[in-house]
Amino acid sequence: MRDGPDPRVSGPSFGANPSFADLLRDSRPEVVRSDRSVSASDFPVPHGTTVLGLKYADGVIMAGDRRATAGYTVADARMRKVFAADDYSAIAIAGAAGQAIEMVKLFQLELEHYEKITGDRLSLEGKANRLAQMIRSNFPLALQGLVVVPLFGGFDHSVSEGRIFYYDATGGRWEEDDFQTTGSGGQPAKNSLKKRWHPGLSRQDAIRVAVEALIDAAEDDVATGGPDPGRRIFPNALAVTASGAEDVPEDEIASAVAAVLEARS
Repeated sequence: MRDGPDPRVSGPSFGANPSFADLLRDSRPEVVRSDRSVSASDFPVPHGTTVLGLKYADGVIMAGDRRATAGYTVADARMRKVFAADDYSAIAIAGAAGQAIEMVKLFQLELEHYEKITGDRLSLEGKANRLAQMIRSNFPLALQGLVVVPLFGGFDHSVSEGRIFYYDATGGRWEEDDFQTTGSGGQPAKNSLKKRWHPGLSRQDAIRVAVEALIDAAEDDVATGGPDPGRRIFPNALAVTASGAEDVPEDEIASAVAAVLEARS
């Protein structure tokens, strides 16, 4: 009996590796398709960057910068990142822009459908939980780089105050007592809010604090767009109170930007 591998057989001895795919790859590499998965890094995908939410005396303010980036390119200088989810809640998006906006539209539709079917509005807690489920269902795409991590806020009539919820890419959900940020410029924005935010802010002061945090983020994060008064590009913001959700007028945002920049000059 001969010991060792048969010298007539080239390559590794049969049975050394139980993988048929590896055997085929070694013996006939030309018939094997590449098993490299496609990810968002393989093609330019616009990403929304910095958004924030903070409580104030009457409810919550949700705000975001206007820049979307695709790699090192500015994909959109006027992207809207803050939307009313329904009459008493708002969502601010960061991450893969197309995926995020699609999630917002579906979320808005589901809340409207629930109200029409039941004749009642879903509780703020229920809305936050439903959004967490939607983020969790996106996790397979998040693993490929299409991450969507929004902020959610609204006015809870059961406790007569605004509430803010934040998430991770797996759909984990937490509530914040004062303010929260997300996106590439989230950390410098949060550092700014730590210095400026305090309980009981008026609407005017809350908008100024939010705008200043976004300006600070733009100074430290290249993906965050700062205000451009010459081109009338300002952050967009939405206020949610017991009376409902409403866009903060551009003139009000522009005044807050001017006040912040003047204070620094």
